Amino acid sequence: MTAVAENSTSAAETKAGEIPSFDVTLRIRRLDPDRSDEPFWEEFTVTAHATDRVLDAMHKVKWEVDGSLTFRRSCAHGICGSDAMRINGRNRLACKTLLKDLDPSKPIVIEPIKGLPVLKDLVVDMEPFFASYREVMPFLITGGNAPTAERRQSPEERARYDDTTKCILCAACTSSCPVFWTDGQYFGPAAIVNAHRFIFDSRDEGAAQRLEILNDKEGVWRCRTTFNCSEACPRGIEVTKAIQEVKRAMITRAF
Repeated sequence: MTAVAENSTSAAETKAGEIPSFDVTLRIRRLDPDRSDEPFWEEFTVTAHATDRVLDAMHKVKWEVDGSLTFRRSCAHGICGSDAMRINGRNRLACKTLLKDLDPSKPIVIEPIKGLPVLKDLVVDMEPFFASYREVMPFLITGGNAPTAERRQSPEERARYDDTTKCILCAACTSSCPVFWTDGQYFGPAAIVNAHRFIFDSRDEGAAQRLEILNDKEGVWRCRTTFNCSEACPRGIEVTKAIQEVKRAMITRAF
């Protein structure tokens, strides 16, 4: 099925100084559990501008063509991570992906991220993902009495885990992992990244506990170092490197 939003301004009518517009086709994999358990593909053609993102085109579909199209988004500025989806076969944030970078002369293929149950259209059940995140205890663990001032650390100590503080829990890395696709019990890259953030924090005292959790058969040793996770991360985190550092800490107990 193809739906089209009318283009009210042709290229010839574009005035000086205006951003040129063009038609773009979104080919979206949809699922409506109220009607059928079988997914289907639907195409929408809308008018967009060179400065538009995939999210802008999807908004136009939802607001002007088909209000039943379902997807998550919140901040729309690459911070909340809620609009992670597969765009032309790669995990990306719709709000950070420009249409002009995708060759809009061809249909843009949009699917839900893989490895998690699809609830409707592009919305997946994130509970298995967050269950793994919670299991690695992603919070500061300390002993003794509460301090009377902040717990200090040097700039060098802070820099040790700086990269993994950037995670926005979008699940782009975890749902790009072939091991996660085939083994739903695997903790996945995001959980390991968030464990890394505290394992190497000089103020934390729970590293040994987290390493014990990740030493499980479905833990860090399931990683096959394919680098899919690092390539998928919209924040540029060196995910594979962090996983290797956790493996090394598990062997050497140096953290």
